[in-house]
Amino acid sequence: MPGKQAKILAADQIDNLLLFAETTRYPLRDRVIVLLSVKAGLRAAEIANLTWEMVLDPNGGISTALELRNCAAKKGHGRIIPIHADLREALCELQGTSEPSRPVVLSERGSKMKARSIVIWFSRAYRALNLDGCSSHSGRRTFITRAARLVHKAGGSLRDVQLLAGHRSIQTTQGYIDGDSDAQRRLVSLI
Repeated sequence: MPGKQAKILAADQIDNLLLFAETTRYPLRDRVIVLLSVKAGLRAAEIANLTWEMVLDPNGGISTALELRNCAAKKGHGRIIPIHADLREALCELQGTSEPSRPVVLSERGSKMKARSIVIWFSRAYRALNLDGCSSHSGRRTFITRAARLVHKAGGSLRDVQLLAGHRSIQTTQGYIDGDSDAQRRLVSLI
């Protein structure tokens, strides 16, 4: 990836980001924005393009998996992402009586929120929390890094992380994964 990568978020920083969302004018919407980033690994444009029909089951309830369609994904690489319990709970609260074709994340005026507005929202949140080096992509990098570190516990492989991220190349996925010097020390001590 060219340029400087967005920083990975620690668990307490994610908690602080969620607390910040509670202080905004639209706390539930903003909580969903944060969770779509850190618990589903969505990009800002994917969050903006997500519609209710991509998260609803046939009965109109929140599904167990998010079906990010090609039309909403970068380069038309849609994917299916299991919905984390925290995200599912927030989506249930946000859903109300929304029509399936409506965007999940709405602007202040009730229309589709633009990707740029989501990028700006994250920028303001990180600035308010004094988190330098973070951007709207930090949640996505955090999701991918955490998934890569835990995939063996789920019986999966890096290929599963690649599919969740929607990357065509495994090398792209590897570029997102942050190293951990403590884990490296533990690994070497096992050799």
